[in-house]
Amino acid sequence: MALKIRLQRFGTRHAPNYRLIVTEARTRRDGRFVEILGYYNPLARGKTLAFKIDTERARYWMDVGAKPTDTARSLIKRANKSPGGEGAAEPVRVPVSKPAAAKKAPPPEKKEVKKIEAKTEAPDEPTPKEAKNDEA
Repeated sequence: MALKIRLQRFGTRHAPNYRLIVTEARTRRDGRFVEILGYYNPLARGKTLAFKIDTERARYWMDVGAKPTDTARSLIKRANKSPGGEGAAEPVRVPVSKPAAAKKAPPPEKKEVKKIEAKTEAPDEPTPKEAKNDEA
């Protein structure tokens, strides 16, 4: 019986949550599991926890021979670094405005375009259309 430590998805559409579980390698993603080791919320913001993992149980299962997936391995590493296996959510990133001195120079002034006045005088010679109309 080959064991895996992997994520099991639950939650709603467009709002995923994951459980970190120990399961047989051949079972489907959301199928049966042996033990729940913790949870992971990839959309956590503010004061909510992004993940909480029982690192002692994860270490036990890895010693027994369970192979963690890449994502599970990275979460376990993050949990080992944080106190109590709890990971705080990443802070909400607010775009930083540039200081006034670093802003671009104002665009150059537009050159004034000289308007050409249309001739208001009537032409001396009639246009070809007018000449045909006069002859008829």
